[in-house]
Amino acid sequence: MRRPHTYRPQTLDAAKALGLEIAIVRRERRWTTSALAERVGISPVTLRKIERGDPTVALGSAFEVATLLGISLFAPGPRELSSMIDHGSTQLALLPSRVRESTREVHDAF
Repeated sequence: MRRPHTYRPQTLDAAKALGLEIAIVRRERRWTTSALAERVGISPVTLRKIERGDPTVALGSAFEVATLLGISLFAPGPRELSSMIDHGSTQLALLPSRVRESTREVHDAF
């Protein structure tokens, strides 16, 4: 049995905002949930969950729907997204590959 998960308000807001944008664009294009779900390779139930902003839906599914509809993710366009990926990869390469908890005692009594 799955343990219930509590999501932070910002997470719920982001999922809701993406879902609303997806619903708006889908309706503007006059696509049914069944037609769009079939194009993406998901069930209509999953698409409805994405549009409602359900945070339990697979991230890849939500992003695939948004991409198919032409909704920008994180940046105004594909070039900016590629730039973000390059920048993030560079930053990540400069950081340690593993993070370990500190064994030193922290003295935070000021």
